[in-house]
Amino acid sequence: MFAPDYPIVGARLLLRPLDAERDSAAVYAYQSRPDVCRYIPYEPRTLDEVRAKLTDTGVSRSTLEREGQVLHLAVVVRETEELVGDVILAWRSEAHRSGELGYVLHPAAQGHGYATEAVGLLLGLAFDGLGLHRVTARIDARNTASAAVLRRAGFRQEAVLLENEWFKGEWTDEIDFAIL
Repeated sequence: MFAPDYPIVGARLLLRPLDAERDSAAVYAYQSRPDVCRYIPYEPRTLDEVRAKLTDTGVSRSTLEREGQVLHLAVVVRETEELVGDVILAWRSEAHRSGELGYVLHPAAQGHGYATEAVGLLLGLAFDGLGLHRVTARIDARNTASAAVLRRAGFRQEAVLLENEWFKGEWTDEIDFAIL
């Protein structure tokens, strides 16, 4: 079992398990916004939907027992203790030692380097904690800010998949990034 010692502490941020009772309102503040949900798989969520996701251990986990499971953690500013986003680390394959990560931040927290720092903390968990060899991230090609985050974190662009997915009513292009 992979059970990190929480919180994961960075220079300005910490990552910790999400708690439905404590964190639902803060998560709702950004997951309810159409501008935030534009490039991510889900539509804007209601407060009840956010609570349900945070209480579902199949969706919101702080430990990993086997491939196919996903860590889902809060991104918190250390100085203010404000939850500003959430991150995921999916364990894709034990045999291939591969994983995938994702992140979302409240717009008020964007542009401060928090996403890059949070991705760096996740990579520490992936490589040093879980022993992965390769971590990927897949983004909508229109999301140039996210591409910049991944490049700053050391990812390389590996593929552009044209009209790869029927996504929210239109064909969209995907960019795949990876880091070893």
